[in-house]
Amino acid sequence: MLAEIAIIVVRGCAIGSIFALIAMSFNIVHGATGILNFAQGNMFVLGGFAAVFLANEVGVAWWILMLLVAGVLVAVIVTLQGWITLAPLRSSVEQDSWLISTVAVSTIIAAALMIWQGPFAYTVQGVVPSFRVFGVRTPGAYALAIGAMVFWYFALRIFLRRTFLGLAISALSQDFDAARAAGLPVRRLQLVAFAISGLMVGTAGYLVAPVISVASDAGLRYVLNGFVAAVVGGIGSNLGTLIGGPLVGIVGMLTAYRIGGAYQDLASLLLLVAILMLRPQGLFGRTSARRV
Repeated sequence: MLAEIAIIVVRGCAIGSIFALIAMSFNIVHGATGILNFAQGNMFVLGGFAAVFLANEVGVAWWILMLLVAGVLVAVIVTLQGWITLAPLRSSVEQDSWLISTVAVSTIIAAALMIWQGPFAYTVQGVVPSFRVFGVRTPGAYALAIGAMVFWYFALRIFLRRTFLGLAISALSQDFDAARAAGLPVRRLQLVAFAISGLMVGTAGYLVAPVISVASDAGLRYVLNGFVAAVVGGIGSNLGTLIGGPLVGIVGMLTAYRIGGAYQDLASLLLLVAILMLRPQGLFGRTSARRV
């Protein structure tokens, strides 16, 4: 019994780390623009496809080099998507066209992958060896997922608090008009936020490709659970994602173990409903006053 609990917790935290990474990519874009980029799930899958075609069954040195290439490629794509999303908006929160455009980009990417590669799921050979938890073989990519979550949390914390560019992006979350009046290049800073989010999900998808479904229709599941993790932790709180992501992962893993894998997404949605009913701002979110 103890071994089963440990396996559920370890694997749930590892899978939840993937959701936490997507949630953090939500947060940095939301902080800079006020929008939620629902294309992040398929951008994450693009990172997985990069691993399939650039780094399947290769040496460690080449694998590391292609990690950087995959991250930059996805960052460029997300930046372009961000430019398209923000182009019609005078201020990112004045209209809801961003909702249509982000979902549309996600759909276009999924359709393009379907046409290009078909409906098949691809497998990737990982470079990190597996390890054992209570005698059960656990893929090394799970350790990479947890490590990437911790790395990006501290990297974003340092960037947003210790660098001029990061402080400028943080200022956007306080007041767009004040930031513009202070002379900050708001649109360029917003595109930088999109680029960072793309770098995050691109490298994350690449790292965990051996343990995820690298398929054209996989993005929806990841963006759904990433969004749930962001809401559970509190939109805008990267610290909250460190709790929300693994929590969603553990709930999903427990559901798969006790009921069946087909009910994992349902369990995530029920968790989302419970959080919205009991604490709408999330576990680490803050309530804010709104002028009406």
